[in-house]
Amino acid sequence: MTGFEQHGGCRGAAPGLSDSNLLPSQVGSSVGPERGRARPPGTMAGSDTAPFLSQADDPDDGPVPGNPGLPGSMGNPKSEEPEVPDQEGLQRITGLSPGHSALIVAVLCYINLLNYMDRFTVAGVLPDIEQFFNIGDSSSGLIQTVFISSYMVLAPVFGYLGDRYNRKYLMCGGIAFWSLVTLGSSFIPGEHFWLLLLTRGLVGVGEASYSTIAPTLIADLFVADQRSRMLSIFYFAIPVGSGLGYIAGSKVKDMAGDWHWALRVTPGLGVVAVLLLFLVVREPPRGAVERHSDSPPLNPTSWWADLRALARNPSFVLSSLGFTAVAFVTGSLALWAPAFLLRSRVVLGETPPCLPGDSCSSSDSLIFGLITCLTGVLGVGLGVEISRRLRHSNPRADPLVCAAGLLGSAPFLFLSLACARGSIVATYIFIFIGETLLSMNWAIVADILLYVVIPTRRSTAEAFQIVLSHLLGDAGSPYLIGLISDRLRRNWPPSFLSEFRALQFSLMLCAFVGALGGAAFLGTAIFIEGDRRRAQLHVQGLLHEAGPTDDQIVVPQRGRSTRVPVASVLI
Repeated sequence: MTGFEQHGGCRGAAPGLSDSNLLPSQVGSSVGPERGRARPPGTMAGSDTAPFLSQADDPDDGPVPGNPGLPGSMGNPKSEEPEVPDQEGLQRITGLSPGHSALIVAVLCYINLLNYMDRFTVAGVLPDIEQFFNIGDSSSGLIQTVFISSYMVLAPVFGYLGDRYNRKYLMCGGIAFWSLVTLGSSFIPGEHFWLLLLTRGLVGVGEASYSTIAPTLIADLFVADQRSRMLSIFYFAIPVGSGLGYIAGSKVKDMAGDWHWALRVTPGLGVVAVLLLFLVVREPPRGAVERHSDSPPLNPTSWWADLRALARNPSFVLSSLGFTAVAFVTGSLALWAPAFLLRSRVVLGETPPCLPGDSCSSSDSLIFGLITCLTGVLGVGLGVEISRRLRHSNPRADPLVCAAGLLGSAPFLFLSLACARGSIVATYIFIFIGETLLSMNWAIVADILLYVVIPTRRSTAEAFQIVLSHLLGDAGSPYLIGLISDRLRRNWPPSFLSEFRALQFSLMLCAFVGALGGAAFLGTAIFIEGDRRRAQLHVQGLLHEAGPTDDQIVVPQRGRSTRVPVASVLI
């Protein structure tokens, strides 16, 4: 039997694992004793029984002769999971003590909390902003859309910089700029609504500088279950910070008697964040905690090579689409839920309507903020714990838990909208259950990205996940919901009931989008094992990236070796 027949022809051949991509020490004897030695031009490797096609099998497909330690080596079992370094090993690799690493995560968590607190302070005082600037629902939705659009456009820039330059100083500069602009936005007069939109757009600079970079720092400090736990702590700050934004916005407005003061809280806390970043955070070596001690260091590739590799990573693409659905739903609820609940109370006769010139008095921003905090902590913790327990028996647990969370949240969010006309208590109960299920995704999605993408392109991956999730998610969803609401109201006689109904029907779009996101995570489960394994092999130095000529193979032609496309060879 020939070597070609031993491999079953080209079945399972993977360009990413061709011999041209293996290290010289690994090429060795994969097809015979002659492999790895210099040969005269025009001769084939080994003897007459040498394989005609010399590409290795896919990492998960079976044996590859003579490559000990590479998955499927002939006579060797598939390689085990990479050895997880202990606390001493991590300290030796990163140069940071366990206590210092945990302190860095605490600082990053504080800034992430502040980030989302600032983002949703505006939503907490949205009815007052509408009254002050005399704007409708579509213009109100545009406030969040402009911010998210700016954030989305700038994320790839900071992703590129974060993969190549000092991440600590990038974050310091971005957060300082964001704090200054946020403070300035609180002094805009009522006749210049366009200036508020401009300043909210500039706030995206600071948030883009932080959101794309911070998770990669955690990935370079911890591995395996330690990383999952630290990411869950980090992502607790998203729902908690969002809830605090509603609470701070409404309570500071009530205490000061002026909604402008709600926008002046986070800039002072931002100055504290910059000082903590500068004094506490240290830059760990990229990807060092995941490499074997004898593995070569990873070097950044070109930006276009990064983009090509990410586009060919189905787990990254599908999980990003699933997260886009999460962003669409959360973005819509974040801006419009308090206003919807206020309109519901007005229709039920529990609250007087918000009239022009009056301050809008409602406890819904406070209650919704508390629910967001509680469901966020419960959902993130529940998602991480369920996933961690299921991983031992099912390697596809992460995307399956995400899918279950999204598919489960859709009907409860629909019920919360449908019940609002009859019972505000039932609405809050269904919102609580729906947001808990929705929050199960936050930390798991981040963990998926970190283990299917190699360290030298993680900031770029974070950036483009942000672009995709915001471009198709919460960049347009608040404006879209407001636009649908305004269009529906045009066809109905003006009344508080028509305002409520229009917003109710437009928000029902969220349940449908959530179900689509669940389907994307089910698709992720199909590819997750192979993509994770390829990333591990690359970090360990056992696999090189496919180059532009890796879709070609070498065949003998007229006494010499000739490189031809695989598609041109008929088996």
